[in-house]
Amino acid sequence: MNAVAHLAVLPAGKGDPTWLDNPALTTQFLPAIWETLFMVGLSTLCSVIIGMGIGLLLVQTGKNGLTPNKPVYQGVSVVVNVIRSLPFIIGIIMLIPLTKALVGKSSGSMATVVPLIILSAPFFARLVETNLLAVDHGKIEAAQMMGASNRQIRWGVLVREALPSLVQSITTLAITLIGYSAMAGAVGGGGLGQMAISYGYNRWQDDVMISTVLAIIMIVQVIQMIGDAISRLVDHR
Repeated sequence: MNAVAHLAVLPAGKGDPTWLDNPALTTQFLPAIWETLFMVGLSTLCSVIIGMGIGLLLVQTGKNGLTPNKPVYQGVSVVVNVIRSLPFIIGIIMLIPLTKALVGKSSGSMATVVPLIILSAPFFARLVETNLLAVDHGKIEAAQMMGASNRQIRWGVLVREALPSLVQSITTLAITLIGYSAMAGAVGGGGLGQMAISYGYNRWQDDVMISTVLAIIMIVQVIQMIGDAISRLVDHR
């Protein structure tokens, strides 16, 4: 039985178990952590792939891009801005029909991944655009003078030079998705967020609330440390 299914096990009210004898912690805590890691990991991977493509398109078709195309840039930019402007809770509710069509349900960790990807990919695309635009234009001109193709410039110059910043942006994305996944708990998204709301808020079980908050803090710290280490590793400047 997964963490979401367990949420109806304990009756609310006086005499709720606490701390070490609380079944919410002894049987559901680790599965909830796994669900959170699953949601964040899968949505981060997909958002990076999609967002990288959109970000590269924005840079290439921008005013000073390799192949400027104002209509394409403005069209993609508007779509990105519209999706980015949606509050996550509202977005996840709006996407329920699409989520049901894709995964067959609107609650649980797998269902939460769909809106996480759709709503976070444009956010990462803007980060990618910012990172790539910060690359010294002189290096791009030098590559063009040596006869490099647009594809070679995109990956061999832009992405390569911006790699440390891109790693930091991926770290920021993953940490942002942890917060999004916790908010998804308010609408049955599973993971630590739903556990905190169902037990820590609705039942006033402080031990569950404190434990879930500490777990989220630890996950964020680990992700940040890994991201910083990788960023330093790939920084050859």
